[in-house]
Amino acid sequence: MTGFAYLDEVASDPDGVLAFAHRGGAYHPEIEGLENTLAAFKHAVALGYDYLETDVHVTGDGVLLAFHDAVLDRVTDVEGAIADLTFEEVRRALVGGREQVPTLAQLFDEFPRARFNVDLKSEGAVPALAAFIEEREAWDRVLVGSFSPQRLAEFRRLTQHRVPTSGTPVEVAIFRFVPSARVADWLTRRRVAALQIPHKRGRWTIASSGLVRRAHATGKHVHVWTVDDPDEMRALLDRGVDGLFTDRTDLLKDVLTERGLWRE
Repeated sequence: MTGFAYLDEVASDPDGVLAFAHRGGAYHPEIEGLENTLAAFKHAVALGYDYLETDVHVTGDGVLLAFHDAVLDRVTDVEGAIADLTFEEVRRALVGGREQVPTLAQLFDEFPRARFNVDLKSEGAVPALAAFIEEREAWDRVLVGSFSPQRLAEFRRLTQHRVPTSGTPVEVAIFRFVPSARVADWLTRRRVAALQIPHKRGRWTIASSGLVRRAHATGKHVHVWTVDDPDEMRALLDRGVDGLFTDRTDLLKDVLTERGLWRE
């Protein structure tokens, strides 16, 4: 047990697995091109997903958006950096020619029973997300991560460690290569609730059996991203991982259902 309701509700089931809809299930054939939109998340929730993955940036006037890129160019019909635009300017952008960029508040309001895995994508998003969670008393609805140690350290400080966080790349490396679970936990100052990692990186297997054992020995989850191949999903489940992120929400649901692991 990790001590965080976000993770421990599923941990009460020895076979429990968290299924994360990555950006709402970005490559599901029915919603491809609509990543991180209200339509995508509605689609995932309709399939039965209650753990939703998204990213956050903040506009120039301080509005927290659920959006992956620093700029609008790749997925919308408007160009420009989010940090340089007002919320009203961003609202004019359409993802896939039809969907507005949602605010994080919209997602929380639209899906009151969902939990969110949030990736801090900018410096400005750190205090904005900490304030958002405080205002809504949403400590049990969010797990936060970042590739930036500085962002995550600041978020942990602002939230006084009340919100579960995933490991930074350095913290993940410690659990991957330090053979002692207790030493790895000590070196990371017991700040990590989950290791959210790729299956492999180059010639290295990151989500190794040893890493899973060390994480579990110190009460931490292991979540693997972003897995869209059913055979790879099955192999990771056999290894004992606690969660999988996927862009193919249909395929992950099928695999978990065939194993009796789909959470109704």
